[in-house]
Amino acid sequence: MIDFETAVSEVLRQTYSLATRPIRLADSCGYVLAEDMLAREAIPLFDSSSVDGYAIRADDILSASSSSPVHLMVQGSLQAGDSRVHHLKRNHAIKIFTGAPIPLDADAVVMKEFAVEENGKAVFHEPVHMWENVRKHGAEFSEGAAVFSAGTLITPPVMGMLAVLGYPKVEVYRKPKVALIITGNELRAPGSRLKRGQIRDANSLSLINMLRAFAIQPVFVASVRDVKGAVSSALKKALKKADVVISTGGISVGEYDFVRDVAAGLHVQTIFWKISLKPGKPNYFGIKGRKLVFGLPGNPVSALVSFELLVRPALLKMQGIKIENQISFRARLTRDLRKKAGRMEFVRAFFAKNSGSELLVTPTTGQDSHMMSGLAKANCLILFPKDAEFLPKGAIVEIRVLPWQQW
Repeated sequence: MIDFETAVSEVLRQTYSLATRPIRLADSCGYVLAEDMLAREAIPLFDSSSVDGYAIRADDILSASSSSPVHLMVQGSLQAGDSRVHHLKRNHAIKIFTGAPIPLDADAVVMKEFAVEENGKAVFHEPVHMWENVRKHGAEFSEGAAVFSAGTLITPPVMGMLAVLGYPKVEVYRKPKVALIITGNELRAPGSRLKRGQIRDANSLSLINMLRAFAIQPVFVASVRDVKGAVSSALKKALKKADVVISTGGISVGEYDFVRDVAAGLHVQTIFWKISLKPGKPNYFGIKGRKLVFGLPGNPVSALVSFELLVRPALLKMQGIKIENQISFRARLTRDLRKKAGRMEFVRAFFAKNSGSELLVTPTTGQDSHMMSGLAKANCLILFPKDAEFLPKGAIVEIRVLPWQQW
């Protein structure tokens, strides 16, 4: 048995970033940039108005006041997308709308709310600063400036910025092909009528949707009975199709736990089996070439927590993400916690701020590995250190935010 930190290190040591490929920008959300992205031109592309109002020369209304307003002749108007070149005359104003290019010789925009138009003239009651309400050419990025580095996840705003930069295609890391194998004689579909000894399958839906959070659709999903031939056939197919194989169940020491033996027979090299971790002690990890094989526990809570702690970091690294995007905080514990020393424990919990804006964390009820309700109600995991036996009420503890709370 190995400790949790060693297990994570081993998983990451055996994990490689996948090859890259070009993809249309419109299809790139959820992928990771494989190259640095530079500004091809200065952004903004030109001086433009940030408000609806009047483009003026600032010194033309320098003397404006409530008792002595300045009147400027309105010589035309400009709206967003207008490509005409306007030269602003001295002691004139041009009506302008948000996003429209600033006329030549203009150096400020007065908001519509601070001017009155009467008889073809704009009336101003106070001066304005030079370049007020003007989006300056190149203020955000100069030409050639670094905008995004390789390893950046393409989110909707990142995609929008790449569109502004004029990239129709981007080079991204390929998404890993993932196969799921759910083992167990007792498992039935969620809508099934159960007989004695049967339970409904939670792992299929839970893990498929964990993958969807990465914009990954499994290339192979199989539910198999605890029969060695069936497990072998499914694993053989999965290894042919996928970069990552994830199975649940069948990895303990029972007579019907075949996953490890079958994996060895298919030339999968065992990296570790069993972790000093709760939930998730009977975890298996092996490799075949650069393919990763995870054997997660069959209990749904253990399977989901193990996916979060072990599989997720590997999937992130395969997609070129250098740093795991795991949000963690420190919070005050609201009740005592006890356990035996020797295993790292991740306690399902719910955190929230109190009236004084202090972060408090409360363990949920239902902490056994088969109790899905405790995890369903949780929004974080409390890290209960391996060698600790007691965490008193009021202690400051580390918590990890569960990823589905960020969806």
